[in-house]
Amino acid sequence: QVQLVESGGGLVQAGGSLRLSCTASARTFSNNPMGWFRQAPGKEREFVAAVSPTGGDTLYERSVTGRFTISRDNAENTLYLQMNSLKSEDTAVYYCAAARTGWVVAQMDEYVYWGQGTQVTVSS
Repeated sequence: QVQLVESGGGLVQAGGSLRLSCTASARTFSNNPMGWFRQAPGKEREFVAAVSPTGGDTLYERSVTGRFTISRDNAENTLYLQMNSLKSEDTAVYYCAAARTGWVVAQMDEYVYWGQGTQVTVSS
């Protein structure tokens, strides 16, 4: 069982930066690929970024490539998402999630543990 809690969301103006954190309670955190997803009101949840268990491999959705950086600190059971050059289109509730595949994946149905989400609002 992996329990996840996100933090770091808030209001930021376009072009600004924000860093999200996700802390896991499970002692096996280091064995799980981790990902960030987001969902805007009235829209389906979509993939943002993912990182392999050791942090060596990453995947990014096209629209965030070059602007967002996903990383993890397994010693602290924490996942991060550094978001730079934010756009109004990035406004959404951001969720961290854990997969059980053993490798980095972008497919939402591979993620089985989810946090409650943190709101990110970007003003234009």
